[in-house]
Amino acid sequence: MSSDNYQAWRVEEQEDGSFIGNEKSLSIKDTLPIPPNENQESNTVLIKVTHSSLNYKDALSSLGKKGGVTRNFPHTPGIDAAGYIVSSTDGVDSSELEGQSVLVTGYDLGMNTDGGFGGYIRVPKEWIITPNPFELKIGNIDSDEANRTSMIYGTAGLTAALSVEKLLMAGNAKPTDGKILVTGSTGNVGSITVELLSNLGFDVIAISGKVADVEDTTTNTNNKLDFLMELGAKEVLGREVLVSNKRPLLKPLYAHAIDTVGGTPLVEILKQIKNGGSVTTCGNAAGIQMDSLTVLPFILRGINLLGIDSVQISLNEKLNIWKKLASTWKCNIIEESVIDIGRNEIDLYLKLMLDGRSAGKIVLDHNLTVTTTNDNSRL
Repeated sequence: MSSDNYQAWRVEEQEDGSFIGNEKSLSIKDTLPIPPNENQESNTVLIKVTHSSLNYKDALSSLGKKGGVTRNFPHTPGIDAAGYIVSSTDGVDSSELEGQSVLVTGYDLGMNTDGGFGGYIRVPKEWIITPNPFELKIGNIDSDEANRTSMIYGTAGLTAALSVEKLLMAGNAKPTDGKILVTGSTGNVGSITVELLSNLGFDVIAISGKVADVEDTTTNTNNKLDFLMELGAKEVLGREVLVSNKRPLLKPLYAHAIDTVGGTPLVEILKQIKNGGSVTTCGNAAGIQMDSLTVLPFILRGINLLGIDSVQISLNEKLNIWKKLASTWKCNIIEESVIDIGRNEIDLYLKLMLDGRSAGKIVLDHNLTVTTTNDNSRL
């Protein structure tokens, strides 16, 4: 393989209209043009990617056009990437940037711009954070380990931390307020949120559909229940507590909530928030409709619904959050509960994610090749 070529997990449309992802050898020159953006100058950075992470949006991208994330194929998913700068086209001396550790999340990465499931990416300079904040905080650790650590958090960690930050600042939430609910708690965003809130002293009630059947050994459900308790959840409830209820208001049980799934669960949460409480929302895995919601929770209990955008926020906002995650908001249990995979396992873990059978953080290491087995301990 020439130095111009690299390996990537690439999704391609088949003759029958289906979409399949496989490892491919690609050319940097042919597959990494300047990202299409009429408002973006042609100041781009070529990055050698060492690590990425798997997110639900990547799983949707792998489905092809029906996933609603990516329009043009073939395509390389991966909305998170960490690695090293190879070169820059912004007119500065590339040697000033060459070799620096770099972190990229959000914007169009992995959506219609080839993402972190490839060994190289080319992105606008305005998208990058360099040096990687984890390299600065970790200290003597090598940069590859800093890259890996940043991908343990990735977009999910950024979103979780933004949710907590907004709840604290705009929602004025305090541990003394009472119980705080977290939905999708075994997912990427939810699990980090549980540990963050627990570390800050909140009594966390975790909601998950993966703890209802403790006999389901194919998904290690019992392990997931233990995992949530280890993260600091005071109580774990199944998603059935948030099924649709026609009543516009329910008994106020929770001071605040961080919702990661949207849809009916979010509607039912809003009906159960105490006076003056706040709810953040950042996802739509349970749907985008809120059909049964009325204004009553807002005008009778004065609650706040706070939206979270981790994609288009300013680079300075991102940097501030990343610095917290690398220091005072560090999640030790999350960092110790990671599954490291190679490109040859991407397809397996994206399918598990789509089936709702994955928990915790999955990090892609481009230098790792794992022999795939039927060992459920990795699920």
